[in-house]
Amino acid sequence: MSDIAQTPEPPYYAVIFSNHRTEGDHGYAEMADRMVELATDQPGFLGIESVREGLGITVSYWESLDAIKNWKRNAEHREAQRLGHEQWYSTFKVRIAKVERDYGI
Repeated sequence: MSDIAQTPEPPYYAVIFSNHRTEGDHGYAEMADRMVELATDQPGFLGIESVREGLGITVSYWESLDAIKNWKRNAEHREAQRLGHEQWYSTFKVRIAKVERDYGI
């Protein structure tokens, strides 16, 4: 995914997922595509940006903290989290931030 997310006027929230992958795919690409598809249908989802060049960074944007909590509780997302812990990531960090200002061209 390489497009810049078209987010609304702040405030809104960003979930920043930084990670290092393990070797091999092991179903990762298929699950990653499914998570984007699933997140897009979640109430409160605003957009996503993702890059990988050694260090992977995915930022998803949400209307509220409740929307983020509901996404974290989604059954398919929980399974992806489990597989991530067990197979796909050697290290990761999740950060949640409130976006108070944004600008660009």
